[in-house]
Amino acid sequence: MNTTPARTPLPTRRIGPFTVSAIGLGCMNFSHAYGAPPPPEQAERVLLAALDAGVTLFDTAALYGFGANETLVGRVLKAHRSKIVLCSKGGMAGVQFADGMKRVIDGRPEAIRRDCEASLKRLGTEVIDIYYLHRWDKLRPVPIEESVGEMARLKAEGKIRALGLSEVSAATLRRAHAVHPLAAVQTEYSLWTRNAEIAVLAACRELGAAFVAFSPVARGYLTAEPPDVATLDAKDIRRGMPRFMEPAHWAANLKLRESYLALAAEAGITPAQLALAWLLAQGDDVIPIPGTTRVDHLLDDLGAAKLALPAAMIERAGALINQRTVSGPRYSPQSSSEVDTETFES
Repeated sequence: MNTTPARTPLPTRRIGPFTVSAIGLGCMNFSHAYGAPPPPEQAERVLLAALDAGVTLFDTAALYGFGANETLVGRVLKAHRSKIVLCSKGGMAGVQFADGMKRVIDGRPEAIRRDCEASLKRLGTEVIDIYYLHRWDKLRPVPIEESVGEMARLKAEGKIRALGLSEVSAATLRRAHAVHPLAAVQTEYSLWTRNAEIAVLAACRELGAAFVAFSPVARGYLTAEPPDVATLDAKDIRRGMPRFMEPAHWAANLKLRESYLALAAEAGITPAQLALAWLLAQGDDVIPIPGTTRVDHLLDDLGAAKLALPAAMIERAGALINQRTVSGPRYSPQSSSEVDTETFES
């Protein structure tokens, strides 16, 4: 007789035509952004633990590790392909130059088709469930209608099942949606990054698109183990973020953490769980996709999906950490120029 207790399923939410776990897994950390990636076997353990815990939404991109992330995710999840919703992104990928591989934003139809077909091969699948435009190519510029039009053609050909956008404003979202309905918009959203609340969250609800929140624990800030900014890897993207790297901003943000940690302790949960529970409480259409390279952190994150915090606790968290109390801008001026999102007036 099997005496192993049954695992309680994760709550679910809707995204386009799919029903998925209320918390997904952002796979970027395995190959990109925060310094040296973990060994492949460690990443594989996290991916399989996520599956075992009931995660059904997995998010990757052509950019991450310049394709290495998709190769890893595709290899590990291939045997489970029918059980998951697999998402990737194009329009921003690695391009080989004489002096090495570099990140290039390219929203031209031919580039999107190239990225998508390369992603399909790396993922080892015939179709990507949700395919996002990683960035609107506003510097070239390429009209959003042209980029989304090509994505619609890829869908008609059976190469993708649903369309999404990443890091776009409400106005751009509406222009894109007029070309083809969108299943989701993916943007940074957490207690300490609230830009989505200006307009794009409302636009998503108006148009019926789910909102996928990346960096939901503020790139480690809203966890029990915040980054040590003095020892960040040379390639860690937080090195270019004023909230972390400008001493006055970081000192103020560390001070702010003290009250936040006390609030999480009062609730009897971890700081990451409080951050994720707050996000989940913002609406049934909000789906966080935290990323991690550790199984214990993964399981801690997923525990937030089963919490039922009092509304007063959610309100206190939101009043403590928000755009008025956090010190410093989200991005540097250069990085800000590449995204198409509303910003709060200073």
